[in-house]
Amino acid sequence: MKRLFRRCGHAPGALSPEDQAVVDEFRAMLVARKNPKPWTPGSGQDVAIRVGQFIERAHTRPGDDHGPDLIAVALVHPDTPHAAAYAHRYTSKGWLRCETNTILGVWNPACAMLTHAAAGRDLPADVGMAPANYGVHVEARRSDGSGSTLLRLGPYTQVSHGDRDAARLNVELEKTDLAVPGFTVRAVGAPFDVSDHRSYRDPYESDAAALLEAVVTREGGA
Repeated sequence: MKRLFRRCGHAPGALSPEDQAVVDEFRAMLVARKNPKPWTPGSGQDVAIRVGQFIERAHTRPGDDHGPDLIAVALVHPDTPHAAAYAHRYTSKGWLRCETNTILGVWNPACAMLTHAAAGRDLPADVGMAPANYGVHVEARRSDGSGSTLLRLGPYTQVSHGDRDAARLNVELEKTDLAVPGFTVRAVGAPFDVSDHRSYRDPYESDAAALLEAVVTREGGA
């Protein structure tokens, strides 16, 4: 934890420049905490969120930062991008599903002293947000590029899991009995669109191949 003061409040004489800087930093933190700058969805700004008793900095994921109820964020070290030696403590959490009503406001560097990093502590195992890492989309496209997404799977907690299922589904699609006339159907990896999470099927609770067969059979027989 950063040292806030190194002299008693009743010590004689003016504060040293070093002590005055610490006092100013503390006052700036109080102002930032009490009156945070409101966050606007789609602004691309880092946000401040509460994790336990601490306040943390989070990146918003482009394309998944428009809300209004959920966005995708990644917790980052408060000194990013000048914290390479400590970044792994944060980035290992991956992308997370963040309810926008829990966002305190736009991240202010003055709040850095309120983070786990400033206290010399790692993030807890449970940060209170579910993963929003990756997805797999099964797309049906005509030769002109038009078409639609037939199936969305996600979120995958690891990109390797999504790649594995996409490859597996494409093997299934090679079968002659799994086709949609006039379309090319392929499974591709994609960011998990957290704001449209209701359109996804959980790949850890469902058989992806069975879901694929059902949707392609339905579309092919339409």
